[in-house]
Amino acid sequence: MRPDTGGTTDEGVRHGGAGVSATGRPFRQFIVKVHGRCNLACTYCYLYEGPDHSWRGRPAAAPPAVLDRTADRIAEHARSHGLTTIALVLHGGEPLLAGAATLARFTDAVRSRVPADCTVRPTVQTNATLLTEERLTVLARHGIRIGISLDGGRARHNARRVDHAGRPSWPAAARGARLVADRFPTSYAGILTVVDPTLDPVETYDSLLELRPPALDLLLPHGNWSVPPPHLEGTRHGDWLCAVFDRWWSAGRRETRIRLFEECLALLLGLPAAGESLGLAPFDALVVETDGSIEQVDSLKSAYEGAARTGLDVFRHAFDEALRHPGVAARQAGRSALADACRACPLLTVCGGGHYAHRYRAGHGFRNPSVYCADLERFIRHVAGRLAADTKPALAAREGGTP
Repeated sequence: MRPDTGGTTDEGVRHGGAGVSATGRPFRQFIVKVHGRCNLACTYCYLYEGPDHSWRGRPAAAPPAVLDRTADRIAEHARSHGLTTIALVLHGGEPLLAGAATLARFTDAVRSRVPADCTVRPTVQTNATLLTEERLTVLARHGIRIGISLDGGRARHNARRVDHAGRPSWPAAARGARLVADRFPTSYAGILTVVDPTLDPVETYDSLLELRPPALDLLLPHGNWSVPPPHLEGTRHGDWLCAVFDRWWSAGRRETRIRLFEECLALLLGLPAAGESLGLAPFDALVVETDGSIEQVDSLKSAYEGAARTGLDVFRHAFDEALRHPGVAARQAGRSALADACRACPLLTVCGGGHYAHRYRAGHGFRNPSVYCADLERFIRHVAGRLAADTKPALAAREGGTP
């Protein structure tokens, strides 16, 4: 079989040689592509501008039969594994192109079919340009929270986020984000931002705070050893994260939650933390595409054509069958699926090898350190230093006051 094209013959090699697991950790996060197209044409989008073009052969919107069967499969998985909480992520493309009513009906279908003791936590991940009071009212009524993707909180930060005619998306996105913050604060899940080391980190962070997000997700741009991300000189991305961390830490962490920072602190303290970017916790998310295909997460599509493919679909296969896929098994295998250098690293339990998609190298699969290895080390050691510096005086004071 030709390398790097998908299929199961060499899948285990590309995913670190992990054995096929018969009983993996159940999925708890279901990312459903309710619409497979986007009203924006961001110049850096790995999904539509990257090496995987599978979206072109799929329906623009998920047909009712796909959504109905997906709801059945989610309920089946929750019932089989006794799940008491699941995350339902309504995704795209731009999911609001499917209509708020469609998102509400699908969410209600999932809720009605899972066991009575299973809580469904739905979120729509949107670029915010299509948010209106009417749509937000529908989403809020059905308990669907709003996650917003932005590059920053000002127009110039979002210069690469344009529509298909090349027009800036910021005016509409800003209106949508402020509408959520002002009128629907309890539905506001937060903002997702990809790190851009060419932008001032503290200014970018402050600009996002102006939109009053209850939480921030800071993500490293997708790239790998074969197709490195832009601006990978030295530890520019790590330095950027350190600058924002210092600003956030000095403010007493009161301004907003930042998941990457909270996960890093938890892992440094030996506490459990689940996320794609750090730690060794088994991965527990899967994607259902608009045609019903069951796939691994979209970030893998930044590596090569077919990297997320499983060959399964909701009409013929239960989600348990995806747990046995070599790619999923590798992501649930912990340290045994990591490169030798990662397993020998003193930061292993915190770093966890970094984001899986960032480890890829053509011809060598995913069993490599992250392309951001130096940046992650810079960031983790910096956070550890700040934590130690601020913890020692408190411990000394406590011990000094102990009889």
